[in-house]
Amino acid sequence: MAGGRPHLKRSFSIIPCFVFVESVLLGIVVLLAYRLEFTDTFPVHTQGFFCYDSAYAKPYPGPEAASRAPPALIYALVTAGPTLTILLGELARAFFPAPPSASPVSGESTIVSGACCRFSPPLRRLVRFLGVYSFGLFTTTIFANAGQVVTGNPTPHFLSVCRPNYTALGCPPPSPDRPGPDRFVTDQSACAGSPSLVAAARRAFPCKDAALCAYAVTYTAMYVTLVFRVKGSRLVKPSLCLALLCPAFLVGVVRVAEYRNHWSDVLAGFLTGAAIATFLVTCVVHNFQSRPHSGRRLSPWEDLSQAPTMDSPLEKNPRPAGRIRHRHGSPHPSRRTVPAVAT
Repeated sequence: MAGGRPHLKRSFSIIPCFVFVESVLLGIVVLLAYRLEFTDTFPVHTQGFFCYDSAYAKPYPGPEAASRAPPALIYALVTAGPTLTILLGELARAFFPAPPSASPVSGESTIVSGACCRFSPPLRRLVRFLGVYSFGLFTTTIFANAGQVVTGNPTPHFLSVCRPNYTALGCPPPSPDRPGPDRFVTDQSACAGSPSLVAAARRAFPCKDAALCAYAVTYTAMYVTLVFRVKGSRLVKPSLCLALLCPAFLVGVVRVAEYRNHWSDVLAGFLTGAAIATFLVTCVVHNFQSRPHSGRRLSPWEDLSQAPTMDSPLEKNPRPAGRIRHRHGSPHPSRRTVPAVAT
């Protein structure tokens, strides 16, 4: 911004690109997430189990809605929390702008499309950050559901809902001579329980709730760290980030404590969500920084030319004025001139 007037830039492709490219891609991602979550388009892999396996013989904890961290609460938190944080951050940045010396990149242009549409930098930042967050949220859902469909790992309460007939399957009961499981069952019709409960009990790895929480927390914590400016205290932003991490950690603990997931399922979900959020923040929204109005980005090799340099003491550089010269008959600094003593 020069002289109080914003930089204007005309673009006739921003609206068609948003409507026909980005909206279509987001719609495809949402449709794929819906297909993986609520339909049988992609059947779950049927994985075998050992008879009387104690790792899968935990009691049935009840439906997901009866959990201490139900899906409705998790979906509300991962949707409303980051949205409100980014909205408040961008409003504060628009109404209380930082001085130019404190902003690493400034001068983003206002894009004019047609005769009536004008997109200011704050509006574009808000749409960009929230749009990328929404895209990543559904992408995380796709990754988690795809992992569950492909692996088909049982939950800790799998045998409680499967209710296999061990006598018909030829599984002898455990005894002191055979303390552990000794037969692996691969029959797809071995379960006599409710088919819907059995299918849900085969979707354990990775934990989708942990992946969504980790994605939301990582994206929001990186936004707070990279965008918020707090003067006078070094503990405000770390405290906010740790406060955001606590609910995600508690969700993972609840999933393990209620026998809905193994600890390895929760850990895999955390890694999946955090990796997707880190990739989007680093490579898509470029650490939540605005682009300069010129639109040209320096390559890594060009950027190295602007890095601070240090002259080598072995190079013969011209000396600034006022320094002792060692040429044209001037003595070498190692040779001291002894003043003549009057006799």
